[in-house]
Amino acid sequence: MIVGILDVGSNSMRLLVARVEGGTATQLRRERVYLRLGDDAYRLGRIGEEKLAETCEVASRFAGIARESGSERLETIVTAPGRQAANADELVRVLTRATQAPVVLLSAEDEGALAWEGAVSRLEEPPEVVAALDLGGGSCEIAVGTPTLGPVWVRSFEAGALRVTRALLPDSAPGGRALARARKEVRRLVAVDSRPPQPDATLAVGGTARAVAGIVGARFGADALDDLVARLVKRTQSDISTRFGVTGARAETLLGGMLVLAEMARLIDSELELGRGGLREGAALALADAEAAAA
Repeated sequence: MIVGILDVGSNSMRLLVARVEGGTATQLRRERVYLRLGDDAYRLGRIGEEKLAETCEVASRFAGIARESGSERLETIVTAPGRQAANADELVRVLTRATQAPVVLLSAEDEGALAWEGAVSRLEEPPEVVAALDLGGGSCEIAVGTPTLGPVWVRSFEAGALRVTRALLPDSAPGGRALARARKEVRRLVAVDSRPPQPDATLAVGGTARAVAGIVGARFGADALDDLVARLVKRTQSDISTRFGVTGARAETLLGGMLVLAEMARLIDSELELGRGGLREGAALALADAEAAAA
C-alpha cells in the first residue's frame, strides 16, 4: 500500500509518501516547508490567522503531491502545536479542509511510540532493548522498548529545539553565561521521576539529529555534543549554515537542539545513533495496518 503522511510540527510541515510492505515504509517522495507554528504557539498562545492561511496553502499543495504520487490513503498528524496552541481545533479544521483527509492530534505518548516504531522498523537486526529519541521543534519524546513488546517506557518534555532557542537563547551569538543558564534550564526540563530502562542502542531522529550527524558522524554522545556546542557558539548562524551545509532555519535552532540532545544522552546514559526512520514512518506503518485490519 502507498500512503501519504503530512506531519505538522512546531518547526515545519513535512510530507512522506511511502510504500508500506513487510513491516517497512519505503520512501517514495518527501517534502518540507518551515512554517514555524511554534513561534505563534509560544509567543501568543495560539496560532495566528497569517500562519493558519500559510498552513492551509502548504497542506493543500502537499496533499496534491501525495495523491499525484499514488497515495491510496492520506493522513495528517499534528504534534506539539496541537498540544500547545489554544486554538488547536481551528488548526484541525484548516488542515481537514485543505487536505480532504483525516487529521489526528497526537498525544505526546503516541508521538513517542510512533517515532519508536518508525525508527526500529529500519533496523535489520534490532537489539533486545532499543530507545528512540525524537527531538522536534516544540517537544522532545523518548521511548524505550523491545521488538517483541514495543515501547514500554515513554516520556515527553517541552524542550523542543525551537522552543528552547526562543525561550533560552534569543540572541544569535549567546555568551558563556547565557549558554550555562540555558544548559541548566534544559537539564531541569528533561528531569524524570524514574530512570528509563537501560537500552542496548539509542536512535536519535529529527532534523537536529540529522544535522549533528552530518557534522560529527552518525554516532555521538554527550561529550561530543558538548564539544560541538563549544565550537558553534562562537559562530554566526550564517557561518554555521555555510560551513556545515545546514539550512538557515536549521542553523537558527541547532545550538538549542544540541543542548537538549546532550542532556537526553546523559539521561539515557547512552551514546546516540542517527536513526533512519522516525515519526512519519511509524505513522505510515500504523495507517497501513489500520487499513489492512478494516479490509
